Amino acid sequence: MARRRRQGAADDLVEGVGRLPWWMGVAVAVATYLLFHWLATRPVPALTDPTKIGNALVPMLVSQFSFWLQYVVPLLCLIGAAVSAVSSRRRSALAAKLTSSSTAQALEDMSRQEFESLVGQAFRLQGYEVREQGGPQADGGVDLVLHKGKETFPVQCKQWKAFKVGVDVVRELYGVMAADGAAGGFVVTSGSFTDDAIAFASGRNVRLVDGPKLFGLLQQAKAAREKRPRDLPAARHPPSPAMVDTARVPAAAAVPGCPKCGSPMVRRTATKGTNAGSQFWGCSKFPACRGTR
Repeated sequence: MARRRRQGAADDLVEGVGRLPWWMGVAVAVATYLLFHWLATRPVPALTDPTKIGNALVPMLVSQFSFWLQYVVPLLCLIGAAVSAVSSRRRSALAAKLTSSSTAQALEDMSRQEFESLVGQAFRLQGYEVREQGGPQADGGVDLVLHKGKETFPVQCKQWKAFKVGVDVVRELYGVMAADGAAGGFVVTSGSFTDDAIAFASGRNVRLVDGPKLFGLLQQAKAAREKRPRDLPAARHPPSPAMVDTARVPAAAAVPGCPKCGSPMVRRTATKGTNAGSQFWGCSKFPACRGTR
């Protein structure tokens, strides 16, 4: 399916502002109004010499166009800010609905667009800046682009209910990463991965996130936000999760010692079996030590 054609610069402006936080869109609207209002009200030099009409024509045109742009551009920015606010509320509601479920089965009941939106919200909760590619078909197999500092991470989402994600999908993303010079990448699915896909990603900076891991990630983010004292601000860039192996969360109590070797333990999330998505204490020296609590 081909991506729909955009109608013009107005759509691009609304879409671009819609990717920003809503309050930033409002700030852009105010700034553009002040800029164009200043250009529209600047004195235009009087035309006293017909041979120098060119010197007066440019300021006159700028003033006339700015008179209309001082209203049109801020209005489009406010529309983009409204789109951003509605999208943010929808993503938060979607994440809250999922985390209120006891299993990851709810992931399979979502539409493709809802699944991609949820994945983006999961990464936002981990401190990433998320840019949604948009359109029915993503560019180069990339649905989301993550930013943290100067590093970028492409993300490919696969909401496959009946099939496992194969190695071809992982190779495709790895090729995009190499071409764009990305620091890493993620393949996220509501299902699972084949053994070949897991083997190919092993040792490379490609992280594979299946349904139970995504569900556990959202549950951890929710728990961390609920445990955070209200008088303390949220961390600007929370630690990113090791999504292939484990995902750590802050502990409210003292860290226990391993019952086998005595080493400090870390909070982990079960990814297989009937306890998938549940948290437990695991030895920090795993896999050398398999002590759990």
